[in-house]
Amino acid sequence: MPTSTPPGRTGPAEARARFRAGLAVHTAGWAPGRIRAHLAAVPVAWAQDLSLYCAANRHVLPVLDIGDSGGWTTRLAAGADLRTDLPRYRVWEDGGLVAEPSHVTGHWRDDLVPFLLGRPLSLDARLAAAGVPLRHLEQGRSLPLFVTNRSCRPAGRLSGPLVVAMRPVPAALVATARAAGGPARFSQTGPVHAGDPAALGIRALSRPDFGTPVRPEPGDVPVFWASAVSLQAALMSARPPFALTEAPGHLLITDLSTETALAA
Repeated sequence: MPTSTPPGRTGPAEARARFRAGLAVHTAGWAPGRIRAHLAAVPVAWAQDLSLYCAANRHVLPVLDIGDSGGWTTRLAAGADLRTDLPRYRVWEDGGLVAEPSHVTGHWRDDLVPFLLGRPLSLDARLAAAGVPLRHLEQGRSLPLFVTNRSCRPAGRLSGPLVVAMRPVPAALVATARAAGGPARFSQTGPVHAGDPAALGIRALSRPDFGTPVRPEPGDVPVFWASAVSLQAALMSARPPFALTEAPGHLLITDLSTETALAA
């Protein structure tokens, strides 16, 4: 399938069709204004634990949809197939990463319960609207993600560290970035930290745990927001026998717009 259309001009259904056809790229910048969702599919025996963990950490892991056991559809995207319509996946066994395929049709099981997590408001869109530059999009990169020395709240059999996404922000716009999260009922309250990465236990911004490094411009300050990839860190710690997630930065593009979310 042709890949020449700029991602910002690609609609959500077209984007999903291109990923289904084998295009494996990070989804930052694709279908602006559409909600992007993280995927976690776990066996039924672990679904209650995952639900409790998300509820205990809803500011980090807001649930948008929970599918039926064995199902691979979602009300968030008409005609979408959760086994094929994300650009890249991760396959986990006993907490270890065993594969990163572009499709997981052959891995999907009848006992898997799919969870989709994300925020009804796009932080990137709100930052851009406020005049905050998005260095990762300027450089064609996915967001760099870091495991921190802070912990999420344990629940059920799940526990783990907080994972954060870093965006370089001009020092004069850090206060603007803090305020750009949107209404509290739709968004996290703001970044968890701005400034010295060592305060979060991060040794080097050039070596993210997930995603890709992003080059700051002179005068930029690293600003860190909580990431739903924190769930992958919890799965690595809890070691369920099997799980499927998206590869970091390779999310499901849904049909829902931020304007729809605001009107709901």
